[in-house]
Amino acid sequence: MAKDDNGAEDVTAADSPGAQLATSAASTAVVTRDALVNPGFPPHRPRITDLDPKEERKAERTVYTLFYVSIVGSVFAIAAYMAFPIVAEDPGSVRLNNLFIGLGLTLALLAIGIGAVHWGKALMSDHEGVDERHPVRGTEPVRARAVEIFQQANEESGFGRRTLIRNSLIGALVVFPLPAVVLFRGLGPMDQDPVALLHETLWKKGVRLTMDPSGTPIKAADVTLGSSFHVIPEGLSEMGHGRLEEKAKAAVLLIRMDPSDLIEQEDRKSWSYDGIVAYSKICTHVGCPVALYEQQTHHLLCPCHQSQFDVENHCKVIFGPAKRALPQLPIAVDAEGYLIAQSDFTEPVGPSFWERA
Repeated sequence: MAKDDNGAEDVTAADSPGAQLATSAASTAVVTRDALVNPGFPPHRPRITDLDPKEERKAERTVYTLFYVSIVGSVFAIAAYMAFPIVAEDPGSVRLNNLFIGLGLTLALLAIGIGAVHWGKALMSDHEGVDERHPVRGTEPVRARAVEIFQQANEESGFGRRTLIRNSLIGALVVFPLPAVVLFRGLGPMDQDPVALLHETLWKKGVRLTMDPSGTPIKAADVTLGSSFHVIPEGLSEMGHGRLEEKAKAAVLLIRMDPSDLIEQEDRKSWSYDGIVAYSKICTHVGCPVALYEQQTHHLLCPCHQSQFDVENHCKVIFGPAKRALPQLPIAVDAEGYLIAQSDFTEPVGPSFWERA
């Protein structure tokens, strides 16, 4: 018999499992009998809708009524957009427009959410279950079982059986995005063609290039080698309504390089003046301002998504998500030595998706 430190006999036999466990790393030993026992599921408590058919029908009516309320909220938001237009001279119209459109959208989304939650809590299957995890790819029987599970879910949720709930939910989800479509259309001018507006800027033949934001005209002699300027059309700084919209399309970067470094196509050699080139400042990816010029490499960088453009070679894309070069503004010099535009851009400025507007 083994003895403990006090000289008493140890009741554990040397060849017993307990003794073998003690001779191993005692500090990390786990006695099997101390492991937690799986308590299993608690007794199932049926809901009132499981016991009373009248309550089940009442819950069903509540759910599809909420979905119909969502449809009403979406339609109300569209009607409010038309009934309470925003008037530029009336700040109160903005409050009314936001208030009633917000109420309609809140009602539409809240009713869908409450209806879906009530459907799940009161009508869908309430039995507990365990879903054993398996490898992602299974055998054909496993795949067939997956189909069976979907069918079982359909039966338990009643999606195929409860036609009023299903149809009202589909209707609510179909109608709910409509206010967004109407609101987004309202962001564009209502009395003009937005597609044409995106293809035209303030640049015209003879319009002087001026400093942003002062509007000071720029002489070619003032543009030193390696310098760059943020440029806007003459007269833009004095504009009132619509100034920011026009600037978003007409903003230009003016850069002077050694003429021998420029790689110019034959049909565009007249678009520059003594190494001075002008390119749209609006990135062709998603419209961010391309404002970082690296003088040594002659690269322009868009800080938003890291698109890079080669100024030497017509600002073609050399890196990043942008898909086309920055549009070039044809420039010349007038009789007083000021830089002027030869015409508007010959291609749309800004993101490529503007061309598909």
